[in-house]
Amino acid sequence: MNGHMPAARAERLRGIPLFATLPDDALQALAQISTEIDVPAGQVLIRPYDPGLGMFVVEEGRVVVELHRGREVELGPGEFFGELALLIPEGVRAARVRAEADTRCLAIGREDFAKLLDEEPRIAVAMLPVIARRLADEIRSQ
Repeated sequence: MNGHMPAARAERLRGIPLFATLPDDALQALAQISTEIDVPAGQVLIRPYDPGLGMFVVEEGRVVVELHRGREVELGPGEFFGELALLIPEGVRAARVRAEADTRCLAIGREDFAKLLDEEPRIAVAMLPVIARRLADEIRSQ
């Protein structure tokens, strides 16, 4: 990776609501630990019961989270998924996630995610309302 890539990625990260308020050094750290992946429409990114090895943030495109009983949730740019399995030691995936359209995501590995939360707890604080809403929606659907 050339030296300009992390700076350009850090600038794009600033446009993602989850990371928008982070200081420049935190964005640079996040840019260093994240990997961009391009996912063609229809490709599955996560399968239920797979180990939770990382989380994803949608940069472009959209994904569909296929929940139990046929429920689906669509996520687009700036939204994240795969984080729940990272918050539990030896966590596993709870849903299937597939690209609904050609999609670009940032992938953040489990260990890097844990270090990032230690260094930048504001990320966890920003994630809490989204996670709480997802859990509440899931409980209401049962």
